[in-house]
Amino acid sequence: MTITPEDVYALAPYARALGVTFEDMDAAELRTRLAFTDALSTTGGSLHGGALLGLADVSAAVCAALNAPPGTRPATADSTARFLRPAHGDVSAVSRPVQVTRSRAIVEIEITDATGDLCAKVTQSVSLITPRDA
Repeated sequence: MTITPEDVYALAPYARALGVTFEDMDAAELRTRLAFTDALSTTGGSLHGGALLGLADVSAAVCAALNAPPGTRPATADSTARFLRPAHGDVSAVSRPVQVTRSRAIVEIEITDATGDLCAKVTQSVSLITPRDA
């Protein structure tokens, strides 16, 4: 399935509001970024965990959609996050499908900072839902 950043922003305006950008939208490996802003920061000047989870959630949904059967839409079912170190500055996420079936995708997301250090690792289960009108 082909998806563009504009498709994502139209279907999920939160992705644009958060500031998620797309570097490489490949089904095998999706690459996204989140720029640091004061509005997304927390104690110590690092990115807030919620911002990192937002990046992971958007990334997992898009990765799942890129690998999903035609006509399905992604919906987060479960998310497990491990925060490994504070994320200072801009961050990048690499999302890879672990397993994709007709109704579910499991996606792993690694979030690194500008120095390449791993800051968070997220595993997300994404339901692939066929809309009733499809």
